[in-house]
Amino acid sequence: MTSRERVFTALRHELPDRVPRDFWAEEPAWRRLLAHVGYEDRERLLRQFQIDLRHLDASGPAERALGAGVFQNFWGERFIYQPTPWGPMREDIPGALAAAESLADLEAFPWPSPDDRDYSGLSQQAREHEEYALVYGFADVWQRPALVRGWEGMFMDMAAHPERVHFLCRKFTDYYLEDYTRAAEATAGRIGLYLLISDLGSQHGPLMSLAMFRHFVAPYLGEMARHIHRLGGRVLFHSCGAIGPFIPDLIELGVDVLDPIQPATPDMAPERLKANYGDRLSFHGGIDMQKLLPFGTPEQVQAEVRRYCEVLGHGGGYILSPAHFFQPDVPPENVLAVYSQ
Repeated sequence: MTSRERVFTALRHELPDRVPRDFWAEEPAWRRLLAHVGYEDRERLLRQFQIDLRHLDASGPAERALGAGVFQNFWGERFIYQPTPWGPMREDIPGALAAAESLADLEAFPWPSPDDRDYSGLSQQAREHEEYALVYGFADVWQRPALVRGWEGMFMDMAAHPERVHFLCRKFTDYYLEDYTRAAEATAGRIGLYLLISDLGSQHGPLMSLAMFRHFVAPYLGEMARHIHRLGGRVLFHSCGAIGPFIPDLIELGVDVLDPIQPATPDMAPERLKANYGDRLSFHGGIDMQKLLPFGTPEQVQAEVRRYCEVLGHGGGYILSPAHFFQPDVPPENVLAVYSQ
């Protein structure tokens, strides 16, 4: 099988020749890993790991420095960079609209447009990775608005000023509907998976009630999912945390693949996920980034990889990947162990 065939065989809930694999890492983690293997060619490393997906993106406006070590991107997310031995890591702080006091304050922000992005390189990227399944984008219709608004402001608005939340989610949704349309056109429909993001869970349970989710988040997720399907793609939905109560709704909204299936609570265990949803949903991720990968042995990592591949990969429906981007505190030996079988 080609990598592309392998991925979509699994996503049809059929058994491929092996479990397909994905890889993503924070930039400092990339640097640490490349220093360990002794070369700088990232594509060579992906091929060595037999990674079956390639992630594409259009270029956009650069972040800008605001002073005092604070940076802001085109959405108004603000962040600082914390040092690590392998380079700086982003840490979010309250965003540009954290002090907004009215809907008019939100409306006055200089909102970005997809016109600010350059899609001209996507066609070449797609041609270079013809044999692979392609993933595009970083659409976020609730969490990123919350970062711009500031978490406290967003949750207060959900209770007291719902029109503000809907305004923000609408802005982001409209942007990404057009962004994904342009990406599909630039690649002649070659993109197979579109990433859709909104972190809905904490370490112990949901960040909001099911009623709040259905009112503020679900309409925009569903709109994005329907649009992705019209473009001929599948929805790869990312939410960290314990999100078990939301999974039936996510399936109804059109989510095809759930990521990163963080093993935070018993209802996020692979055995439970496969038994409850394996006939209606595919899975991506699962290899614990908080304890196992940074602190376990390569042998322990390999054992957990076997478990996830055997359980979630039974009859197809699983893509092997970590339960988040590889972080710089993960020893390179443990990254290699994920892909050693």
